[in-house]
Amino acid sequence: MITTDKLTVRFGSQTLFENVSVKFSPGNCYGVIGANGAGKSTLLRVLSGELEPTSGEVHIGKNQRIAVLKQNHFEFDEFPVIDTVIMGHKRLYDIMKEKDALYMKPDFSDKDGMRVAQLETEFADLDGWQAESMAASLLNDLGIENEKQYLLMKELSGSEKVRVLLAQALFGNPDILLLDEPTNHLDINTIAWLEEFLIEFPNTVIVVSHDRRFLDKVCTHIADIDYCNIQLYTGNYSFWSQASQLIQKQKEEMNKKTEEKMEELKAFIARFSANASKAKQATSRKNMLDKLTLEDIKPSSRQYPRIRFTYQKMPGRDVLHIKGLNKSIDNQQLIKNFSLEVQKGDKIAFISKDPLIITTLFKILTNEIEPDSGTFEWGVTSTVSYFPKDNTKFFDTKINLIDWLRQYSTEQNISYIRGFLGRMLFTGEESEKSANVLSGGEKVRCMLAKMMVAESNVLIFDEPTNHLDLESITALNNSLIDFNGSILFTSQDHEFIQTVADRIVEISPNGWINAYDKYDDFLANPEYAKKRALMYKNT
Repeated sequence: MITTDKLTVRFGSQTLFENVSVKFSPGNCYGVIGANGAGKSTLLRVLSGELEPTSGEVHIGKNQRIAVLKQNHFEFDEFPVIDTVIMGHKRLYDIMKEKDALYMKPDFSDKDGMRVAQLETEFADLDGWQAESMAASLLNDLGIENEKQYLLMKELSGSEKVRVLLAQALFGNPDILLLDEPTNHLDINTIAWLEEFLIEFPNTVIVVSHDRRFLDKVCTHIADIDYCNIQLYTGNYSFWSQASQLIQKQKEEMNKKTEEKMEELKAFIARFSANASKAKQATSRKNMLDKLTLEDIKPSSRQYPRIRFTYQKMPGRDVLHIKGLNKSIDNQQLIKNFSLEVQKGDKIAFISKDPLIITTLFKILTNEIEPDSGTFEWGVTSTVSYFPKDNTKFFDTKINLIDWLRQYSTEQNISYIRGFLGRMLFTGEESEKSANVLSGGEKVRCMLAKMMVAESNVLIFDEPTNHLDLESITALNNSLIDFNGSILFTSQDHEFIQTVADRIVEISPNGWINAYDKYDDFLANPEYAKKRALMYKNT
């Protein structure tokens, strides 16, 4: 169990939490939600002891061990993969290192022998003899093959490092597990495995995630950060969403009834206070009025951007024709003899175990790179807007956001530009910020504004939900459902794919599947499962 007692966290004049007292109990999984900047990641850092609160305390059960999903992917570059996982249980790893050092001493003494005996006892109590096999099992489950488990961490790819750090956090059955965006950079199969792991996990889990389906699958409670407070709700994310709206509506209705009653009492008092025969009743009404109060209902600090994509040029029936595309990078075949037809109104989710394949395909289709062979041809009426996974080059400038967006718009009127920025939550002075100081989420919202002013009838998105909060994800999700042009996109957000796509294309170096199905139906289809197994065989 982990609790906070009157926890307050301030950074300068900004207050994230004020006198917050909450209890996180064993056997529950708490999903931490809140607007960008509300303090979700900060809360986890305070609970783990990495960050000292301004005031208040964090209490952890006696002898309980906390495990944290590390965010620095380079921290363990000089360590073997298997050791990095075992480091998740610091005491066990320290014992292993001390034992090894003592056994290696050329002048091993009686004192050393006594110390080793103590260490061996504690090592056995901590299941040390099974540590390596348990670490290997976790790594296998997360897609890190045996031959990579004794490499140095620096020899792994970025996505592989993410999986190792996740294995590190999960290793050794910690009493309290703190996970900040654990599904980032994971493929769909690994996310499904993690969901099952956390559902079966017997201890306390506190997780920050922007993946709505993930929160629905694993969470027993929601910890909602809003207005410097943390409110716990029983149930998953969907239940919280419904319950919080219902509570807000009930408060508003109660206030409305109270206001009506107050007006009725005021009218009686005004009418009869001067009437001697009614004076007693007027005084009684005055006492009743004094006791009535309206509940202070704060609007949520959450803000939903107003995202809406429209197009100027009416699209024709034939949107895109791809024939025999091939592409290798660093002598690795990514795309092999790929062909596809895209027609008006298609909303296609592209998926792969290797995200680089989809990014490479999108770069080819937007003329950022050339294919090795094969052709693609856009329809004569197709106009394309592209959301790249890496938007760094667009913001390497000190110009303000008004001038930044103006360079992508045919309409130069400042009110027109401000209107689009305002819809993306850049109002007033916010619209005059320099482009090179934006946060990840702010950059994404600017890129969406750039796509909106382009008014294209084909939208291409490479992981658009990265860096967005749940409110922005919901707004984008709904806008793409409503868009009646064509969409080519990839995402790790299950709900996003399920609700937007009417067609799934999965690509591997050994082939592809083109399915006219919703995502859940695609995953449940046994014929597609067989094809997928063959596609990834020996990759």
